[in-house]
Amino acid sequence: MQSVIIQTPVSVEERKNLDLRSGDTIRVHQRIKEGDKTRLQVFEGLVIARKHGREAGAAFTVRKMVSGVGVERIFPLYSPVIEKIEIVKRSKTRRAKLYFVREKAVKELRKREKQISLKGQTRVGFDPAPHEAAAGQGEKKAEAAEEQTEAKEE
Repeated sequence: MQSVIIQTPVSVEERKNLDLRSGDTIRVHQRIKEGDKTRLQVFEGLVIARKHGREAGAAFTVRKMVSGVGVERIFPLYSPVIEKIEIVKRSKTRRAKLYFVREKAVKELRKREKQISLKGQTRVGFDPAPHEAAAGQGEKKAEAAEEQTEAKEE
């Protein structure tokens, strides 16, 4: 059997030794070709999954929030389109796949939306506005006080 050496534009050893884990915040620099021009686009986010280890088909999933919308991209580890991968921040996680972050982000957004809407006095959520709730409690207290005074007079 004859061995074949394949020339690739990617430094395979560098990517293989890249210590990329779930929970890392990374910056992926990707070459994008638009017409005749080539530019670099940066995608910065949280690594929520890494699949197939260090083999040829290895991939990692990166998630970021853009204008309140979660965006996920799956990058092949040895893709020639990726210029470089920077590890910005490292976090300790107890899971290999952080898919639960999707639901957590949605809950956080709903909570934030409710808080923002209450500050601007325009209601979006299901809870009554604070001034309505306070007014309703005040009326109940006033009615209870009137009933007590009527009971004392009798």
